[in-house]
Amino acid sequence: MYRSLLVPLDGSAFAEHALPFALSIARRAGASINLVKVHIPFTKAYADSPSLFSDQVEDKVIAQERAYLDEMTKRIAGASALPVASALLESEVPSETLNRHAATSRADLIVMTTHGHGPFSRFWLGSVADEMVRRATTPILLVRPHQKAIDLASEPVLRHILIPLDGSALAEQVLGPATALGSLMQCDDYALLRVIGSPVETEGGPSSYAMTAGLEPPIEQLRAEAQEYLNRVAEGLQGQGFKVQTHVVAGKYPPSAILDAVQSLAVDLIALETHGRRGLRRLLLGSVADKVIRGGSMPVFVHRSPGK
Repeated sequence: MYRSLLVPLDGSAFAEHALPFALSIARRAGASINLVKVHIPFTKAYADSPSLFSDQVEDKVIAQERAYLDEMTKRIAGASALPVASALLESEVPSETLNRHAATSRADLIVMTTHGHGPFSRFWLGSVADEMVRRATTPILLVRPHQKAIDLASEPVLRHILIPLDGSALAEQVLGPATALGSLMQCDDYALLRVIGSPVETEGGPSSYAMTAGLEPPIEQLRAEAQEYLNRVAEGLQGQGFKVQTHVVAGKYPPSAILDAVQSLAVDLIALETHGRRGLRRLLLGSVADKVIRGGSMPVFVHRSPGK
């Protein structure tokens, strides 16, 4: 399923922390690695002071960026026998260009860090990541960088994957891609999570409870229905040979429930579908995703169904 991996870089050591995960997945899947860097023209990046930069300066920076990609390609080739390619793209809108390149190059997975410098300096605070997650039909694995130097020979694994569901068929679209990734990465346990009776999400956060008297069934009924639903999904996965746990959480705001589960279950990956019902419908388009990614140190796998 994962035969071609795209790794966006920005020239920073932080962005390179996506590489060990990308290489580990590629080695296990026999996939190729494609490095890509987006150059933003100075006239657009520094529109307020365009006179400060000449064409010669721009050409020099472009040459440096190409040299950086060449060097990273050589480093990866030295650490692995995997096919490696690179591309330097020019664009005023990095997110659109990266998503388009992923589609045209037929990448099966984008692997990138949540923070970096240059175009990614405000990755989860600005528009680049938000737009990539919002519009990409290519799954994205987001990795949090750390201070240690990267080890391209390391083999990261994902032993325990948490999959929040909301009861919709759309949310379940993440199951196939997530278990395919887990199978590659030696996952031996999946946890399905359903949040019920949770606060309604607004722009500023939770405002009121969805379970309003007279409008929703009693919490005991909601819990029983949620458990029955998760059991049904779990049975399907267990029939494929996967070990699955189920967890129903009542009365919590979804980000808190997800992050609490990460801590209590020793989760090392969260797998999310970008479209579903209720709170999860906007999970990666609003404040919930921001809180989930900021609140944990584990990777996050983001899947968006084509045409949704």
